[in-house]
Amino acid sequence: MEVQENEVQTDRVLTIPNILSMARLVGVPLFLWLILWPEFGGPKNDGWALLILALSGISDYLDGKLARRWGQVSSLGRILDPAADRLYILSTLVGLTWREILPLWLTLVLLAREAMLAVAVLVLRRYGYPPPQVNFLGKAATLNLMYAFPLLLLSDGSGWLSSLSAIFGWAFAGWGTALYWWAGILYIIQVRRLVRAVPKAEPAPGG
Repeated sequence: MEVQENEVQTDRVLTIPNILSMARLVGVPLFLWLILWPEFGGPKNDGWALLILALSGISDYLDGKLARRWGQVSSLGRILDPAADRLYILSTLVGLTWREILPLWLTLVLLAREAMLAVAVLVLRRYGYPPPQVNFLGKAATLNLMYAFPLLLLSDGSGWLSSLSAIFGWAFAGWGTALYWWAGILYIIQVRRLVRAVPKAEPAPGG
């Protein structure tokens, strides 16, 4: 997930960065299947689920970096990249909560932030604005959560490695959740300023 402060440089769809983002999207249902299969009588596949999360994190870093370096920042990429981030976060929340690795209250706290931003995006669209660009705090929050979730999944076991993973996993989860909400509040402030700047005659009827 990259801070979207670069101008669109290409209208091409099949660029390497976009293909990486598409691959991350394809990995979402596969990850969910792997992490939830044991709950329905299947074998435990946490190792493969961890591999998918790791590959997702690597591709998340590469897609934005390559897009900037190769002049392939695209409108589609600006949609695919944050969409893949959010879907991975949501799918991981569902999977880890179902497995009782994450407490329900933490999942609800993170989902409440997503719901708040969804309403903010609807308000922006009503007034003719695009969704807010990802800011640095949003990027930092997502990275913390993407570090936290694999570690918490790895903590679902016994031994020193699981104990160590739990310590670091919950540290990243705490920071990630705090930053996630902080970034969300900044988005709301930004939305409020944009809406207040619109003349009273707007929005248009039915907008």
